[in-house]
Amino acid sequence: MNFLEKAKAIESFIIEGRHYLHSHAELPYEEQETTAFLVSELEKMGIPVITFSDYTGCIAVIEGGRPGKTLLLRADIDALPIEEKSGVDFASIHPGVMHACGHDCHAAMLLGAARLLWECRSELCGTVKLLFQAAEEAFLGSHYYVDRGYLDGVDAAMGMHTWPSLAQGRIAVKDGPLMASCDNFVLTVKGVSAHGSTPNEGKDAIVAASAIICSLQTVVSREVSPIEPLVVTVGKIRSGTQFNIVSDTAVMEGTVRTYRRENRDLAEDSIRRIAARTAEALGCTIELEYNRIEPPVCNNDLALNETARRAARQVFGEEGLAKVPPATGSEDFSYIMEKIPSSLFVFLGTGDEENGCSCPAHNEKFKVNDSALTAGAAFYAQFAEAYLGSREEGEEK
Repeated sequence: MNFLEKAKAIESFIIEGRHYLHSHAELPYEEQETTAFLVSELEKMGIPVITFSDYTGCIAVIEGGRPGKTLLLRADIDALPIEEKSGVDFASIHPGVMHACGHDCHAAMLLGAARLLWECRSELCGTVKLLFQAAEEAFLGSHYYVDRGYLDGVDAAMGMHTWPSLAQGRIAVKDGPLMASCDNFVLTVKGVSAHGSTPNEGKDAIVAASAIICSLQTVVSREVSPIEPLVVTVGKIRSGTQFNIVSDTAVMEGTVRTYRRENRDLAEDSIRRIAARTAEALGCTIELEYNRIEPPVCNNDLALNETARRAARQVFGEEGLAKVPPATGSEDFSYIMEKIPSSLFVFLGTGDEENGCSCPAHNEKFKVNDSALTAGAAFYAQFAEAYLGSREEGEEK
């Protein structure tokens, strides 16, 4: 079945949905208008929808004409606290809130895929669940659906993200590591305050924090293999109350990114040891709060990846399959991947410099050309059919 031609026939539906979602951008956990719109559109089609009295987002359920496996397709729906300067005529009506990461596109494409799959449901072998997920930008949005059992019984899952550094009309299905884990830490240095004119009477937390920051660079350069990607960044530090007082407290906040669980363990242990001993050498102590927020995104099911590439060739052609390096950003879909090991995540190219669609995500001028969405919706549906099989292919699952 060729879903690209079918998607072209409903292109206006997909684009109109995207424009509404973009103009009604909402922050994580606050996606009330967004959820209401999605539920309304799904119910108009006659698709059963699961909603939640205490949470945003929804799950549409499409049962095929024959029994088979269950596939989850996911799109995130939340926006960012950014004042929009994209210049589009369907800009956000909510001040200081913008879809600057393409989640409006994801939701509109999945809504289009829902319509495509619903229209051919009698041919499908199995069930498709479509998760319109809240609060991806809050790192923990997917936990609600996983922890409460809404994804129990799902055999495989696929998520997709617009990718402005990849040219429009291309898609990347990468084996192995694709996006990094995200661990955050808060490191507090405790010293002794004193007058700035007699620093010998105190233990300077700022000096200790400075030494710790420099020493933490050795976690990457000396404690992990040079062929293993690892990032340790201190992005925020606050200390002191006045220019002539030796500070007794310094608080640093940072992040750790990697693709392997073993390196997450190594980084946490190394940060704790290096910080404690560096502080001790300067007469201070430390407290470390280390939070493992998101695991890495790794496409480890090679057979599923090949199924996705087969679907991608049908939509984008052989020349549309692209290769991309791993990204060091993180993605909340990784929590779903831990629940459903047979999962993958793909990048949909949306780079279009000629039409001003080249800004990175999380930028106030971020834009996606509407013309990229039709193929994205088609790929969601094409992948579902490729995984489940259809009656016309004669496949039994």
